[in-house]
Amino acid sequence: MDGRKPKPTYLKLVTGNPGRRPLNKNEPKPRRKLMQPPDELSNDAKIEWRRIAPELYRMGLLTVADRAALAAYCEEWAVFMVARRALARMAERDLLTGGLMIKSESGYAMQNPLVGTAHKARRAMIAYAAEFGMTPSARSRIQIGNGEVDLTNPFAKVGNASTA
Repeated sequence: MDGRKPKPTYLKLVTGNPGRRPLNKNEPKPRRKLMQPPDELSNDAKIEWRRIAPELYRMGLLTVADRAALAAYCEEWAVFMVARRALARMAERDLLTGGLMIKSESGYAMQNPLVGTAHKARRAMIAYAAEFGMTPSARSRIQIGNGEVDLTNPFAKVGNASTA
């Protein structure tokens, strides 16, 4: 599918629906649940899960259907952190480029592959973060009265919606 991704109905309810497009009354409504991190996550990913999952749950943005997307976000965070720590160790030995450059087999300077790894993980992590409203621009589109959304009461959501 081409074009912009549709905004989820719950976000339309809390941010307003200036385009007056019809709301999907049959959109699935997964159960909200504060889950423990999956066992298969790396240690760094579990640490990030435990940091962010309670806040996403408090904001009404974490459901059982979001487990895989949150796990993917957390693993991208872990890859980013592993690459950053490895670059930091290399930087201690490489005072000229701080570990950002290495010598190729032919002796030419080239970008350290860890830089690309960190960059790719950071881009993926930011894309996942935006899906959960964890970036400033994504958050700026959401207005919630007390910071929590009662997903069981559709009228409470409409009452907190922005009309702008």
